[in-house]
Amino acid sequence: MAVVIILVTASYQLYKNKYATIDAQLKEISGIEFDKSKKLWAINDGGDQAKLYQLNRTGGIERAITVTNAKNIDWEDMTQDDFGHFFLGDFGNNDNLRKWLTIYKIENPIDIKGETTEAEIIKFKYPEHVSFPPKAHEMEFDVEAFVFYKKHLYLFTKNRTVPFNGITSLYKIGDHAANYDAQKISKFKTCTIAIKLCWITSAALSPNKKRLALLDSQRIWLFENWQGDDFFSGDSYRIDLGIITQKEAITFLNEDVIIFTDEEFHGIGRNAYEINLNEVKKHKL
Repeated sequence: MAVVIILVTASYQLYKNKYATIDAQLKEISGIEFDKSKKLWAINDGGDQAKLYQLNRTGGIERAITVTNAKNIDWEDMTQDDFGHFFLGDFGNNDNLRKWLTIYKIENPIDIKGETTEAEIIKFKYPEHVSFPPKAHEMEFDVEAFVFYKKHLYLFTKNRTVPFNGITSLYKIGDHAANYDAQKISKFKTCTIAIKLCWITSAALSPNKKRLALLDSQRIWLFENWQGDDFFSGDSYRIDLGIITQKEAITFLNEDVIIFTDEEFHGIGRNAYEINLNEVKKHKL
């Protein structure tokens, strides 16, 4: 009974910080990012058209842009570079059957005047991924999270190994049109309580590039003071959100405030939430 009370209390606090209820057209919202004017943009998971959507402060759709030379096979996250280019990650790989994964690079949406744009196309594969599908204990080649950092893109895998070992691997590729072999940098173990509660589903860097946030269904994993480009080499913290929903997208509003969203499942979710890192309990790992 005590556990239920804790969950309900924490859930209530989280819902008090609800940023918006997202339009029903984005029931599988899988990536969010603020443009240069602090307007929030979102993408849907696979099955939607190759579109990104501008949301207003209440979660309604203000505008949509179609990427004319793209497909939404399994769009999973968004990030942007120092110039404001958006990167759209079509790299979902649930069954580990896809060899080449795709990232679409477009202008900052505020600079796109019409309803369409064309993307620069980035392709990559994992050198370690040699069987399609691999054996159950080698199912490590799904990914739903990435960030831009110092002229490169960094990918955080969504582990599907059986038995599940809770590890997310960090890979690195370039940020411009080419075919890349992803370079493995490091790894981090989240948890092994339940596979769907420990998957990394989105990532974000703070504007000053000093904090990295990784999202799963019930937590934010926060990293600071890393060395070089190994985000897992410094200080790490766990922030318990208190409510288990299918959380798929995260971004920073500013250095201290994080916005994250959950997908709709049986009528629950499809919300955006706001938390201030200075006002939440962080468990040092």
